[in-house]
Amino acid sequence: MPQRSHVVADEVIFFPSQAETGKEFFFRRVEIDDPEQGRLVFLTNHHKLGATTVAAIYKDRWQVELFFKALKQNLRIKTFVGTSANAVRTQVWTALIAMLLLRYLQLRAKFGWSLSNLAALLRQQLFVHRDLWQWLDEPFQPPPGLPQTVIEQLELPLAARR
Repeated sequence: MPQRSHVVADEVIFFPSQAETGKEFFFRRVEIDDPEQGRLVFLTNHHKLGATTVAAIYKDRWQVELFFKALKQNLRIKTFVGTSANAVRTQVWTALIAMLLLRYLQLRAKFGWSLSNLAALLRQQLFVHRDLWQWLDEPFQPPPGLPQTVIEQLELPLAARR
């Protein structure tokens, strides 16, 4: 084990039930003790990389997974529009740009937006003419120029029926 690393175990394992005739499947089990997330175990077929490198790759890969999860949740991307490599790349780049714009708006706003609320309410405001920066700071103020009768809530006349 490397000194001053968080690697607890670096083992080569074998699954006899998965092996085909004349072919053996050896895997590598890397176990680390992460100060942030606790004990993590990675299973890989990379035998040439160091244990700390394997752990770093898988931790970075998990960040990519979390990023795509956020894209799918906040931008409502369920499937790709096209199936070619160019179509997928174009949709991913478009989603990345949209996510960066949302994060920028979130950081610039004085109001404490969550990313999902900002995306949802911004979607509703697309066809309302108003100042974006003012709306970001005061989202629940009515747009300027609406007559007061529209803004005031109407009372529902309820008579007691017997």
